[in-house]
Amino acid sequence: MTAPGRLRRPPPTPEKHALPKVHPLHFSPLAPRRTLSSHGQVVRALGSEIISGRYPPGANLPSEPELLTRFQISRPILREALKTLAAKGLVVQKTRVGTRVLDPVNWNLFDAEVLSWKADLGIDEPFRQSLVEIRRAVEPSAAALAAQRATPSEIEELRECVAQMRVPGQTAERFAVADLEFHLAVAAASGNVLMRSLAAVIETVLVASFSRTSPVDSAELQAQVADAHGAIVDAIARKDGPGAATAMLAVISAGDERYGTEGERRP
Repeated sequence: MTAPGRLRRPPPTPEKHALPKVHPLHFSPLAPRRTLSSHGQVVRALGSEIISGRYPPGANLPSEPELLTRFQISRPILREALKTLAAKGLVVQKTRVGTRVLDPVNWNLFDAEVLSWKADLGIDEPFRQSLVEIRRAVEPSAAALAAQRATPSEIEELRECVAQMRVPGQTAERFAVADLEFHLAVAAASGNVLMRSLAAVIETVLVASFSRTSPVDSAELQAQVADAHGAIVDAIARKDGPGAATAMLAVISAGDERYGTEGERRP
């Protein structure tokens, strides 16, 4: 099962370099809503309202009877939903006090659902920059580790991602899938089990970037971006850790620069 807020891996295709049929991005406004259980609907509704500021830090959520009436659910479902929000650091439940919203410093922003709710509401520039800074701090190290530990099959997987990025005439969504798969493959090749936990962070940055501009908007730019990712693979293949880290940092910085340049062009 694919975790919420993540892209599903495209199935293999027998055609060389042909893009497989892919599932849409899970973040709105680029994707339709998937069907949720009653529990999931309550968690998403209240979580989104907390992040939007409808219920500010220190405020209490509506009482249990009010929430039961609003959502038309059973008491056990509501209580499980509130426990889920508490586990994500959004609220704390206290006897005789109720369910109180916590300060954002307590929110688990590495949680895929929390990030998806924030993306739904629109990612502001300070938060996007925080995401980029996390990528700069972690992904070059992952690339350097991959240079030490990647297997031949993992290197081949990376090359296939780059090949998919080169396919002409593809949509921004399909390019984003190949881009995300590349970065997840580097994380996996690093051999560090914690690196892949940043998948939701990487995807959030990519969705924010591709919602404004995409390398496929220009054949020349698409080739440049694919070449830059190819440089990472080449460094990993020759076991050049510092070179892989430098190439990864260059890719992240170039993406951030493209986002800023496109923003300056807009009225």
